[in-house]
Amino acid sequence: MARAPWKRANPRKRAGKASKHLTPGQKSAAKARARRAGRRYPNLVDNMRMAAKKTGKARSSKKTSAKKKPTRKNPTKTRKRKAAKTTVKKTAKASRERSASARERDPRGGLTAAGRKAFARKQGANLKPGVTKRQSEMTPQEMRRKGSWAVRFYGRAKLPPLVDAKGRPTRHALSAHAWGEPVPKTVAAARRIAAKGERLLSRYRRTKAQS
Repeated sequence: MARAPWKRANPRKRAGKASKHLTPGQKSAAKARARRAGRRYPNLVDNMRMAAKKTGKARSSKKTSAKKKPTRKNPTKTRKRKAAKTTVKKTAKASRERSASARERDPRGGLTAAGRKAFARKQGANLKPGVTKRQSEMTPQEMRRKGSWAVRFYGRAKLPPLVDAKGRPTRHALSAHAWGEPVPKTVAAARRIAAKGERLLSRYRRTKAQS
């Protein structure tokens, strides 16, 4: 003969699970059941009956989920959505890069302070602003820096384009402005800057030899 439920151990506790509590609706139903049986308060059996019953909401949700059919994804639409997301990401990235490049490049030529910081962060090089002083005001190190730049940029055997298709100076030509030199639009003008650089380097070497 089966033992009464109040004499049996809690099966959930024995299984290591947390006990469930009755909802307010289940409690009300248990009280109504007790009143119908002539009891003032619901007993364990009333509570067990209510706990065993599933709410109408749970039953309806179960029926609804049973009726739902698994939807098949359209591979073409999925590919299109992924492609659209990728395009949006690429566009946003390109826009950020353009804005960063605009902040880092001086439109008149050379790099801005933000551009030099970005270059140092990426390349580890400590770039300094171009020397724009007059030759008489330059220190030997400034002579060396400007002379080295002039020869390196405009003294090479084959020069990069100095103007674009519309006749506007290229970034290579505009770098002269950052060093206090006129922006060259012809090879002859670029060579004059290179010759000035050679003179600065010669003067630097003489100054260094005398010291």
